[in-house]
Amino acid sequence: MSRLVSILDSKLSSGLSTCSTSAGSDEAVLRSCLSRLLVVHCSSSSQLLLTLHFLETTLSSRPSVALLLIDSISAFYWSDSSEGGASLSKREEKLSKCSELLGRLLRDYRITIFASCRTIRRSSSGSSSCVEMDRPYLCRPWQCLVTHRLLCSKREADTEQMRHPVFSIHTSSSSWTGTRGSRTSFFKVTDGGVEFL
Repeated sequence: MSRLVSILDSKLSSGLSTCSTSAGSDEAVLRSCLSRLLVVHCSSSSQLLLTLHFLETTLSSRPSVALLLIDSISAFYWSDSSEGGASLSKREEKLSKCSELLGRLLRDYRITIFASCRTIRRSSSGSSSCVEMDRPYLCRPWQCLVTHRLLCSKREADTEQMRHPVFSIHTSSSSWTGTRGSRTSFFKVTDGGVEFL
């Protein structure tokens, strides 16, 4: 969170440097930006589901909300799997309900949802191709919601890249009928934010 605040402060300072503003007004703008940010920490998939129900109420009273970030949609994959036992439907029940609710939020409020998901399946051969790493493993209702995938990985660093490592991002638009397009880009995260190379 402090990293977000420092990047936002840096961006605001550089944007407002052309205007004659005082340090107090810089802080007021920063506070205004942060007042629009709601951060919720969930410790279980049940809590995530309750939070999404709360969010539905929030969206109806704040129609200006346009973006929902979830880090990570797969956070409770293993705990849900162990609770569900041998029954696949029981293991996927909570994430399926979350997916249905997210689908309703997409449809009713036209928001953008960006969710991270850990890659937990790796090829036994050690291959790390984008196709190998991008295998879906979450429930079918979640997979039906996904329209674009961004696969991020850290590149091997040389001595010049130690301070700001370079990451690759493989972007693909997909559906159950197959992948429609893809591309790869590179970026690094600096004190000023994300810089694409």
